[in-house]
Amino acid sequence: MNGDTAAVPDRSPPATTSAAAAGDQIQQGTPAFRRTAAALFLAGFSTFGLLYTVQPLLPEFSRHFGVSAANSALTLSLSTGLLAVSMLIAGLISDRIGRRSVMVAALLASSVLSVATAMVDDWTTLLVLRTLLGIALSGVPAVGMTYLAEEMDSRALGLAMGLYIGGNAIGGMSGRLIAGIVADHWGWRWGIGVVSLIALLSTVLLWIQLPPSRHFQSRRGGLRELPARWRSLFGDPGLPWLFATAFVLMGVFVTLYNYLGFHLLAPPYGLSQTVVGLIFSVYLVGTFSSAWMGQQANRHGRSRVLAICYGLIALGIVLLAMPWLGCMAAGIALVTFGFFGGHSVASSWVGSRAGAMRAEASALYLFAYYLGSSVAGVLGGVFYTRWDWLGVCGFVGVLTVAGGVIAWRLGQRVQPGTATLALSR
Repeated sequence: MNGDTAAVPDRSPPATTSAAAAGDQIQQGTPAFRRTAAALFLAGFSTFGLLYTVQPLLPEFSRHFGVSAANSALTLSLSTGLLAVSMLIAGLISDRIGRRSVMVAALLASSVLSVATAMVDDWTTLLVLRTLLGIALSGVPAVGMTYLAEEMDSRALGLAMGLYIGGNAIGGMSGRLIAGIVADHWGWRWGIGVVSLIALLSTVLLWIQLPPSRHFQSRRGGLRELPARWRSLFGDPGLPWLFATAFVLMGVFVTLYNYLGFHLLAPPYGLSQTVVGLIFSVYLVGTFSSAWMGQQANRHGRSRVLAICYGLIALGIVLLAMPWLGCMAAGIALVTFGFFGGHSVASSWVGSRAGAMRAEASALYLFAYYLGSSVAGVLGGVFYTRWDWLGVCGFVGVLTVAGGVIAWRLGQRVQPGTATLALSR
């Protein structure tokens, strides 16, 4: 049941889709749209559930394996680091063997690797499995975005991308919450195991529900062609700025969530770890925001809606800098709403502009996305150490202003065309 293996050897696909082919694209409101949206929602849910399931279990790893807190954190940092790098290659592989095939295989391999982590009793083996899991997971995020950009009608793309990203948000939240709650009652192995079983079920549903690709054409190439393809992408007037948008959005978002817990655990608030952990439930705001903002971008223009998202983030940062818990709660909700909305708009814009090189563009977008998480997250720690929470707010405030300038530049200088890049050979 593999619909991605179209045989067009040694030939590049056309830069634009024919009118007849465009008629086969998935329309909003159809059964095919509902099947696709549900399948990729589950794929995004499981991907980020598997990725972040170890986060609440780090103290338990320290106790069980007798390692330091810093070493226990390697179970997450190794996965995310390898995920970012591997996504640059995942798109190239999907160009040859198909989007659907790569996603199903990646989610299956990741689920099996996660089950294995729940069974090992050796620290080095656990780290190796989590490293391999990060590599395997790379086959879902970049390729999922590319599949939607290829198969969805332009009027359905914003909502479909938003629902997919909403699945990412709920998965990231649920992976943490489910693993933590289950581990409290039955131990960390069952915490990982339950999330892994959910991912295995999602893999089966992805394989059954996701429609075969109709607009995929196999392209043969190798690593030696990547530099030329990337140069073509950076020659586009809009894509580099969209990559920068990914860096800024994720950098701001992760930095605030990284250090807000430290701020609320300390005096004068002194909140409990359980209460602070419930902050992740605000991710539910992102489920609505990503889908709704994607639709608004179709109606009012991507650059305008992206600028509004940055405005919401800026207002949220101002509220987070206030000393009152009510203001801070409203602030983190606004930041989360603006982040997921902006990510939905920017990611769908990448798919529209990249034309025949959607896979490479999506991979670079997500590479910048996770790079922003790593770089800004570390720099935010420097600001927190030196200037406490207000230092963090100032740092992400500057990043947000930079993002607003980028959104303005996109609106002024980039036309909202599609399929702007032909494949370079």
